[in-house]
Amino acid sequence: QVQLVESGGGLVQAGGSLRLSCAVSGSIFRINVMGWYRQAPGKQRESVARITSRGNTYHADSVKGRFTISRNNAKTTVYLQMNSLKPEDTAVYYCKAETSIAPYYYWGQGTQVTVSS
Repeated sequence: QVQLVESGGGLVQAGGSLRLSCAVSGSIFRINVMGWYRQAPGKQRESVARITSRGNTYHADSVKGRFTISRNNAKTTVYLQMNSLKPEDTAVYYCKAETSIAPYYYWGQGTQVTVSS
């Protein structure tokens, strides 16, 4: 089993920065991919960034150059550094783990990010 606990959300002005953290515990060795997703009011949840067990990263076009996903060497924490925030970045941000065995994915509780203009 995998447990994910997110932190770091909050209210920030446009152009500001936030760093989200996802604390990972449990069967970390089973995790193939960690990712950050977000869901804004009235919109579907969308992928923001992913990092594989080998450290390869992927970022959505909408956040490239502004957001960066990373992790510590022990793979116990995954970060999302968010710079140059825009009001359209306002959403609940979720941490997701993808595993090699059932149930194959786990979600964190989500953390609210609000960007004011």
